[in-house]
Amino acid sequence: MTEVEGSAHDAPFRLRALANCGGCAAKSPPELVSLLVATAAATGLTNGDALVGLQPADDAVVYPLNEERALVASIDFFPPVVDDPNDYGTIAAANAVSDIYAMGADVVIALTVCGFPSSVPNSVVTEVNRAAAALVAACGGAVLGGHSIRCAEPVFGLCVIGFVHPGHIWRKSGARDGDVLMLSKPLGTGLLLSSQSPEYLPAAVQVMRETNRVAAAALRSQDSRPHAVTDVTGYGLLGHAGEMALQSGVDLVLEARLLPLLPGALAAAAAGVKTSVHRRDGSNLPNVDPAILAILQDPQTSGGLLAAVSDDRVAELESAGFVRIGVARAGSGRVLVQ
Repeated sequence: MTEVEGSAHDAPFRLRALANCGGCAAKSPPELVSLLVATAAATGLTNGDALVGLQPADDAVVYPLNEERALVASIDFFPPVVDDPNDYGTIAAANAVSDIYAMGADVVIALTVCGFPSSVPNSVVTEVNRAAAALVAACGGAVLGGHSIRCAEPVFGLCVIGFVHPGHIWRKSGARDGDVLMLSKPLGTGLLLSSQSPEYLPAAVQVMRETNRVAAAALRSQDSRPHAVTDVTGYGLLGHAGEMALQSGVDLVLEARLLPLLPGALAAAAAGVKTSVHRRDGSNLPNVDPAILAILQDPQTSGGLLAAVSDDRVAELESAGFVRIGVARAGSGRVLVQ
């Protein structure tokens, strides 16, 4: 745990107690996001010269600079998922850079988005920022500024800028019939955060602290690039796979027995542990075990990359830590579970 200002006998400052909902579980519901995107498009804020923009929306915006380089930009911030300021800053930064990696880009610059109540000690706010800057540096980038305010509920994150070759952009819309679905991180962080299990929570925190840098490097290590990529965050595997299926015009068939799970996650789901999104409709999957459905809907904070790749990439990606979780089939944009 990171020390904060106060006496040696003071307990760690309880950041989570200041937040109504933490991490990517705090994301606005999909219907609101769709409304905001539609509103922007209706008021003329369309793609313009952007290579990737609002129509269709993806994990980040991409704007061409020249024939060899395009700028990739995204922003992500959320209330604290943990009390420890080092963990909070690291996890928030790992989550923010994930969108850049999901587009096939490298991280270059980041700006902080920092809001804390006046009751939070300056040392805590400083440590959150320091930890985030250290993670960005480990990704090969640098935090070069940002903005901080006082607000009722703590929030922290980053606006991240990266670069990618215009011909090497990954989209969530390119999955093909016969592709294999690969996932780079285990599922269950939301359930374990809700359960606050002292036995299993440390493993969840460690997974959230890890970036998708190595996973992205594995995906682009050969000429046979992935056909579609997205990162799995607040809408859970079911929600983000649904976006990929719909934009690609294929069905994604997930195999429940293959899903990689954090220790304790399935037990938490079976015991009825709830996350902030447990009321989302699962009626389109009536025959799926409720515990598996809870895993599929579980909001992931700093989750893994979901990639649709050709069969000849599977062995290589498995050696890099990816897990095969299903296939893409000709269809109408559905997610099916076996």
